[in-house]
Amino acid sequence: MNGVTLSQADAIVDATLEAGRAKGAQPLTVAVLDAGGHVVVLKREDGSGILRCEIATGKAWGALGMGLPTRTLFERSKTAPAFFNAIAAASDGRLIPVPGGVLLRDGEGRIIGAVGVSGDTSDMDEVCACAGIAATGLTADTTTGAA
Repeated sequence: MNGVTLSQADAIVDATLEAGRAKGAQPLTVAVLDAGGHVVVLKREDGSGILRCEIATGKAWGALGMGLPTRTLFERSKTAPAFFNAIAAASDGRLIPVPGGVLLRDGEGRIIGAVGVSGDTSDMDEVCACAGIAATGLTADTTTGAA
């Protein structure tokens, strides 16, 4: 498999939104990007804020750009703020280093894309992303950068 397919991305988004509703999350926005950082599917629930598309995409894009889930980036940013300021500048502010950006891995552990979720707390965003990914049989990478 070379990357996340449109049908997989659609299934991930729908399952992520379903998980959000089941968990009582605030309205969510979900972005699925391929391994090259291109948007495959982006959906914003009714009532989700107007910046949520950019935030969800930035979470997924940041995970791909650094090859690490955004939870890991968040933890690292606490001890290396100058580095993360530099990354923010280098990426024109597109990298969002808070939980909710999850790498997608195939059965062989290769990164095939990423999911970014925004709308509730970062922790809830991540939980919903993982539920959506699990529904497709792909692997969610949230902490280590490795399968």
